[in-house]
Amino acid sequence: MAERQTAQGDGLVHVTAAGGKIRALAALTTRTVDEARRRHDAYPTAAAALGRTLTGAALLGASLKGDERLMIEIVGDGPLGRIVAEANARGHLRGYVHEAHVHLPANSQGKLDVSGAVGTGHLYVVKDLAMKEPYRGMVPLVSGEIAEDLAYYLNVSEQTPSACILGVLVDPEGFVRAAGGLLIQLMPGAEEDEGLIGRLEERIAAMPALSWAIDEGRHPLDLLCEVLEGMEPKRLSERPLEFRCSCSKERMSRGLVALGKAELEEIVRTQGEAELVCHFCAERYHVTESELRALIAETEATAE
Repeated sequence: MAERQTAQGDGLVHVTAAGGKIRALAALTTRTVDEARRRHDAYPTAAAALGRTLTGAALLGASLKGDERLMIEIVGDGPLGRIVAEANARGHLRGYVHEAHVHLPANSQGKLDVSGAVGTGHLYVVKDLAMKEPYRGMVPLVSGEIAEDLAYYLNVSEQTPSACILGVLVDPEGFVRAAGGLLIQLMPGAEEDEGLIGRLEERIAAMPALSWAIDEGRHPLDLLCEVLEGMEPKRLSERPLEFRCSCSKERMSRGLVALGKAELEEIVRTQGEAELVCHFCAERYHVTESELRALIAETEATAE
């Protein structure tokens, strides 16, 4: 049987079962999601939506290698607006929600109303696999709960029957107490085994709420192994997960160069300096007048 991940930090475990007919992933993302909540000052419903999307990106990005990246973008007509999450092959996650200060009354099940905050719209998945053009897939949102939407995307766009479970538990004070996710997929040949599919469906339906189980000290891999009991699960690999952005002052300043000489001179004249804010991590970078003038000189040299 696959062993429980021993590391205390966030991580992703890749498992196969039933002789390769099942591919499964378990992700613990509590620290990552709480870091995203803190950086963006996200209110509970917004934090849950962002956390689910970040965890989904980790699960869908599990097979990334080298410099490959994956981005999930959810665009709905609810008060959250746009949600973006990105994962790379090193287990670095980053993301943001357009309107972070959103918190709705609980839904009819007494849970955070993520669906109501997302609304109707579309889910996009962009994979940068270091090829000439990135792959871009799109499906309509089927529920706005994010897990069901990602499963629908995998079933429709990638023709891989999948079950996705995502959970984020936010305490009354706004901190993320637990976050994680499971992804269970049927590989070629599995659909012919009706008994296997039936057992999976029954066990998934009988699972406890993922976020509450994590809050009680259980790792998502524990729950995954229960679902796969008797199917000879084998752990293939694991990787740590963390919130880490690739932004830097130098990289952000390149965006100022694109504004052109005239607009940079206007910033110097009216403001004297500039502050740049990264959408993904909310890090702030201060650009002094002398640095702005150096950028202006660079635009002049480029134009010659």
